[in-house]
Amino acid sequence: MNPDTALGLGLRLPETHEQDHHGMRSLRIGSKVLATIPDPDHMRIMADESAILSAVAEYPEICVEGWWGTRLTCVVVDLRLAQTDLVEELLDDAWRHKTGRFDIPNS
Repeated sequence: MNPDTALGLGLRLPETHEQDHHGMRSLRIGSKVLATIPDPDHMRIMADESAILSAVAEYPEICVEGWWGTRLTCVVVDLRLAQTDLVEELLDDAWRHKTGRFDIPNS
């Protein structure tokens, strides 16, 4: 999967837009960052801790924990290996995590 495809999966979510984040492409809802593209092969998805740990446990060859200091902040997904459903699921979780809403309304 390439970065454009990965970002497109996030842009299907309500109120989500693309914006620069310190020189990286990012997905946001309002001012909250849902995901960033640090390089052409990876996406950092700001899901909740349980989703991050679950993805890393289930897909250790694709997903690794992303830390900001001592805080677990994201799952780093290898886009070269990731399937669409995994990226969609993690982006959906990040959207719910950042909005505090359980159901994702139809866009």
